[in-house]
Amino acid sequence: MENSEEEKVVAVIMVGGPTKGTRFRPLSFNTPKPLFPLAGQPMVHHPISACKRIPNLAQIFLIGFYEEREFALYVSSISNELKVPVRYLKEDKPHGSAGGLYYFRDLILEDNPSHIFLLNCDVCCNFPLPDMLEAHKGYGGMGTMLVIKVSAESAYQFGELVADPITKELLHYTEKPETFVSDLINCGVYIFTPEIFTAIQDVSTHREDRANLRRVSSFEALQSATSRTLPTDFVRLDQDILSPLAGKKQLYTYETMDFWEQIKTPGMSLRCSALYLAQFRLTSPHLLAGGDGNKSATIIGDVYVHPSAKVHPTAKIGPNVSISANVRVGAGVRLISCIILDDVEIKENAVVMHSIVGWKSSIGKWSRVQADGDYNAKLGITILGEAVTVEDEVVVINSIVLPNKTLNVSVQEEIIL
Repeated sequence: MENSEEEKVVAVIMVGGPTKGTRFRPLSFNTPKPLFPLAGQPMVHHPISACKRIPNLAQIFLIGFYEEREFALYVSSISNELKVPVRYLKEDKPHGSAGGLYYFRDLILEDNPSHIFLLNCDVCCNFPLPDMLEAHKGYGGMGTMLVIKVSAESAYQFGELVADPITKELLHYTEKPETFVSDLINCGVYIFTPEIFTAIQDVSTHREDRANLRRVSSFEALQSATSRTLPTDFVRLDQDILSPLAGKKQLYTYETMDFWEQIKTPGMSLRCSALYLAQFRLTSPHLLAGGDGNKSATIIGDVYVHPSAKVHPTAKIGPNVSISANVRVGAGVRLISCIILDDVEIKENAVVMHSIVGWKSSIGKWSRVQADGDYNAKLGITILGEAVTVEDEVVVINSIVLPNKTLNVSVQEEIIL
């Protein structure tokens, strides 16, 4: 009993805010991006339920700039469901990824945790948190970061790093480098000891000292060169903490061999929904639908159907389909690789593929809403915003349709404002 008393762990999930996530429009107009459903669960639900597997987890904090009311309902229901306190903490202004942590340090440390997990909400992976904790304890450093190997061509988009192949120590770290450094990148999942707060404090103090030095110094040149410095309470995890501490036997890496993606665009959310649905086969098979076309619809591959949705037995659904609450799917409908949001109606013999259909939208008989399925291209998937009506026999290909539009003619490669 002694041991479990002293070894408490807390988790912090960074959820960003409405100023971020502009690439997620038109889906982020009426729902904060972290609550957008992937595989039928809010995006933030996946890291939260992964935290539930951490031994001796005391509580989970979500930190962001959204209004508290936007998260209140979700936070209370998930706390009840997981039997772990989940609290949303609203920043007064941006403090940077490390500064935000520091701003709420008293709350984060109130349980005297021995370890603090820090996760980014817009990351999709299998979150191997218990294994990472074991590795971190073995390394004996201040922090351990999850890393993954990616193709040399795509590495520049992320934080690249060099680690010692034997000890796994982080030797060098650069955020989005100009030239190729390494094919190992930062996954945005960390574990720290409470010493991280001292390290963040040191950055702020150092900045204040430099600012004070500038005030008393009469060197004009010095002043102009450094007057653009950041506010003392704005501390970035990557540039201000990870880069300077690399190679000092403080930070270590844990490599995942599983999947990892960043959810920056609606296209990537469709890809990540597929990854999470596949993950459910291992972690939560009860969430996946089944059906053979007799009493219920024919299901192919991994599909999530909300219990309140009504799907006609002659429909054929999957793979990679997620159907939200109160959706009505008519006879003969075919759905492939799509996210259907709440209160959508899809009428007889319509086809939807590689698309996201917004809340309260309606798709007419014999209509097609489709795209090529290139998740990285701007129009690689079709997106219907909230309350879009596609009339009977209309075809919508590789397009984005903003909310409250009615389409009575076919469109291709268009953004309909």
